[in-house]
Amino acid sequence: MILICGMATYGAYKQHAAWIIPFFCYQIFDFALNTLVAISVVVYPNTVQDYLQQLPGTFPYKEDIMSTNNMCLVFAVLLFIGCILTFKAYLIGCVWNCYRYVSGRGSTEVLVYVTTNDTTVLLPPYEEAIAIPPKEPPPQYMEA
Repeated sequence: MILICGMATYGAYKQHAAWIIPFFCYQIFDFALNTLVAISVVVYPNTVQDYLQQLPGTFPYKEDIMSTNNMCLVFAVLLFIGCILTFKAYLIGCVWNCYRYVSGRGSTEVLVYVTTNDTTVLLPPYEEAIAIPPKEPPPQYMEA
């Protein structure tokens, strides 16, 4: 894991897109495994109670948690896993954008902004945009 993270950092720093790919693949694999965990909690909701029973007796608030309704526990676990999956998806997007930026850095593609009548961008004519306004004469002071 340290090697893969180091490769991604080096690839981003030195602008080598191929070095970022292993970290991106790891993130996708990790996201898929966490999604499978969420699906297993939905399909087998009793596994949450079984897991709680396996915890050591010294675990804080174990009895209080076990006395909670099973569906409430499943909802809490799914909410927690959902937050984690959302954060992981955001990070995957960040790494993908970094990869696209690094891999597209050497190309000479031009970004085209397509508009429709609904999204027309109103810009001033070029001549008006670069025109330098005339200088105003300095104010005249009255002598006493």
